Amino acid sequence: MKRILITGGSGFIGTNLINDLINNEFEILNIDINPPKIKSHYIYWTEANINNYELLLSAVNDFQPTYAIHLAARTDLDGKSLKDYETNILGVENLIKVLNKTSSLKRVVFTSSMLVCKPGYIPKFNTDYKPSTIYGESKVLTEKIIQDSSHNYEWAITRPTSIWGIGFGVPYRNFFDMVIAKRYYHIGNRSSTKTYGYICNTIYQINQVLISPFEKIDKQIFYLGDYKPYNIEEWANEIAFELGVTIKKVPFNFIKLSALIGDVLKYLNINFPMSSFRLKNMTTNNVVELKNTQEIAPNLPSSRIDGIKKTLNWLK
Repeated sequence: MKRILITGGSGFIGTNLINDLINNEFEILNIDINPPKIKSHYIYWTEANINNYELLLSAVNDFQPTYAIHLAARTDLDGKSLKDYETNILGVENLIKVLNKTSSLKRVVFTSSMLVCKPGYIPKFNTDYKPSTIYGESKVLTEKIIQDSSHNYEWAITRPTSIWGIGFGVPYRNFFDMVIAKRYYHIGNRSSTKTYGYICNTIYQINQVLISPFEKIDKQIFYLGDYKPYNIEEWANEIAFELGVTIKKVPFNFIKLSALIGDVLKYLNINFPMSSFRLKNMTTNNVVELKNTQEIAPNLPSSRIDGIKKTLNWLK
């Protein structure tokens, strides 16, 4: 039986990945500091922090994986310095050291983030980085550590885009919650187009990176997302249609004023749903290149409409 190590398997992507791997008869080890979200996943879970080298080494040695998918990371944007994202730096260094001592290992899929480049910036090559957040900077270091290390196995890096669906949390769940609560409004005529990915399609793409021929994946970087970019206004209208509601438009200048108010309140440590940073992200196009991902994973299993229906069902 194939043995697969997953770091961060208790998170959103990890939970869905384990569900899929169970169905494909993998022997699974989930190393995570958090317990699984699903009770039936507890038998696969070992509590360990990848920042603790000795604990990580012991867990991996006992399991002797043939494959590994690295998902563990701090992913929020609230950190004040790179030290706050130690898991994305020290944790990756520890993991590579441990994996290099694992003779059973054949292939590793490391997870980075599309935020190694700021929204709207199109990289000219894989190591053309332009992060705009400390989290993005930490993921640049993640990739550099991987690329600069020696490896005793085949490896690839994935960069998830904005992934949504059953089991998701903030920030993308907020979008659905606001439409459901009738608190979402289109921003004038400033609708943006972005790459998003429905979780079932993302799991399929990760699996294809895991099983595709060596020459197609080794040392490559793959964005994870649906191949047709999302116009946010169209997507919101599709969600609203399934709910039987209509979304109204609000003038852009009104939203801009709300964002400025949010900036002031944030300075006073008062939470507010809008800020200039968020407004810029919401109105900036961000479409990434998925050509090499599509070559190894051509047939996404779910349409956007199917994803919307299943996600709304889950939210109910």
